[in-house]
Amino acid sequence: MDPKPVSATVAATNRAHLTGLPFDDTADFADADRGFIAALQPCVITAADGRVVWDNDSYAFLAGDPPPSVHPSLWRQSQLTAKQGLYEVIPGIYQVRGLDISNVTFVEGDTGVIVIDPLISTEVAAAALALYRAHRGDRAVRAVIYTHSHGDHFGGVLGVTSQADVDAGRVAVLAPEGFVEHAVAENVYAGTAMTRRASYMYGTLLPRGPQGQVGCGLGQNTSTGEFALIPPTVTIRRTGETHTVDGVEIEFQMAPGTEAPAEMHFYFPQFRALCLAENATHNLHNLLTLRGALVRDPRAWAGCLTEAIDTFAERTDVVFASHHWPTWGRAQIVEFLSLQRDLYAYLHDQTLRLLNRGYTGVEIAEQFQLPPALERAWHARGYYGSVSHNVKAVYQRYMGWFDGNPARLWPHPPEALGPRYVAALGGADRAVELARQAFDDGDLRWAATLLDHIMFTDSQHHAARELYADTLEQLAYGAENATWRNFFLSGATELRDGNFGVANTLASPTVLAQLSAEQIFDMLAITVNGPRAWDLQLALDISFADVGADYRVTLRNGVLVYRRASADPVSADASVTAATRMRLLSAALGDTTTPGLTVSGDPAALTTLLGVLDAPDPGFNIVTP
Repeated sequence: MDPKPVSATVAATNRAHLTGLPFDDTADFADADRGFIAALQPCVITAADGRVVWDNDSYAFLAGDPPPSVHPSLWRQSQLTAKQGLYEVIPGIYQVRGLDISNVTFVEGDTGVIVIDPLISTEVAAAALALYRAHRGDRAVRAVIYTHSHGDHFGGVLGVTSQADVDAGRVAVLAPEGFVEHAVAENVYAGTAMTRRASYMYGTLLPRGPQGQVGCGLGQNTSTGEFALIPPTVTIRRTGETHTVDGVEIEFQMAPGTEAPAEMHFYFPQFRALCLAENATHNLHNLLTLRGALVRDPRAWAGCLTEAIDTFAERTDVVFASHHWPTWGRAQIVEFLSLQRDLYAYLHDQTLRLLNRGYTGVEIAEQFQLPPALERAWHARGYYGSVSHNVKAVYQRYMGWFDGNPARLWPHPPEALGPRYVAALGGADRAVELARQAFDDGDLRWAATLLDHIMFTDSQHHAARELYADTLEQLAYGAENATWRNFFLSGATELRDGNFGVANTLASPTVLAQLSAEQIFDMLAITVNGPRAWDLQLALDISFADVGADYRVTLRNGVLVYRRASADPVSADASVTAATRMRLLSAALGDTTTPGLTVSGDPAALTTLLGVLDAPDPGFNIVTP
């Protein structure tokens, strides 16, 4: 269904921002263009089967003045992040930007090149490396550095090297301590739910255009090609640790628990260049990403930026990151990093001050204001994270979901709450009338609340469904935050056209292959259908031939428990030998016939266990029951 025009109220509000924000400050455009060498023409990348996995050319509409259907500040940010090509950061360091949501950086060594953060997908990483080589020579990849454990910083690794080259010692892979554990856990444990919500957050499946997806603040979008993982061969464990890679000295700073649970910064003395991973970018980042994640620690985040300033600023000429464009010059670097540090520290400290005065997360978010210096800084604006949802994240980190009001301790779920609200309002038709009045008055938040209750009462109520889609669309048109815009537009799209599912999955074979035996058992435990397993009592000995490890696995009261233990056929219902960890996982996914799995004792024991595992639902509903 075609989008609706922007309402007069939202258009007027967007126009007002043109005079309220410092649009005469164009320094970011100069910095984003600095060092430009060449663009990828056309910037459309396909997989081996012809499927398009990246299309930056679809953002060609981002030219000229902002249309009334896009917040002008977000339009400006999207114009900046849509710039693509090969750029010189400083002689010897080059970035390819605009071929994914993240940047890939190439550092030239004595005999080849070090690759930092090889994007999400094999295909886009390969295209970036080819663009670099076309203008800097066919340099061999000598090392890959993963700055942190999020998929957009390692998933394209097979586009720049191979497992064989790493195994042969021709390519080193460096990563912070805990990298594999967190990279695998984030993409597997809650990966199904995160991936579904990520489809809303990034707007990957939305049409591009002034009334559609215009970017996601941190970049334009996420590529959808082959996702892989090669485990690190060198683990960085402490601040001050140094390594020389292909003749390039690198000094590391650990930054765990900041933007990612495993993250690090590093400095190149010979280039006087500092990489700050994803902890200082040209927007306010997320303390709790809308796709879902563990709440991040803004206090630690700010502390790591202070340490970076104190440790590196005096000897740094350029700071670059895994997203956006670099910052050059010592004074500019110190100001940029100091404001970024102040941003996360202020969010932390002031939320704590107000929660200790009795305000709830929602109340704090509604009244929270940043200091004028941060309000004026383009790189502190909420294009990806927002002040509103970051404040609520800080509250959640310290206080949890409950706001202390006993009336909110045991609320009805939406499908029980909606019918009660709708009945109290006089029925669905009357509730739609009230929502229509709120919509016409420009009170879109209240209209959305009313219509949400109707959807969870009668999701097929045509008038409510249509008005709800229109309401979410107008909220999107007025949002400065790209991920909010994408969430609103995704909800509107699914209300009009049905569930669009997910764009991609990050639980690829090479990622699953890194699961430890313990993580595989954790996966099994979180898929046990508790009520179906209440009355079962099972004990199985499971041995993995590939790692030479034996486990006793028990199921009772719907809980799967595992521990390292030698096999004891006398007390076990069955003994299972799996050729590999993946073979047991594939059995859990339904493959019980492929060789590599042997069972002695009661063969029904394994079948019974596998029979109470629930498959995740990658396309669950969000805006409807």
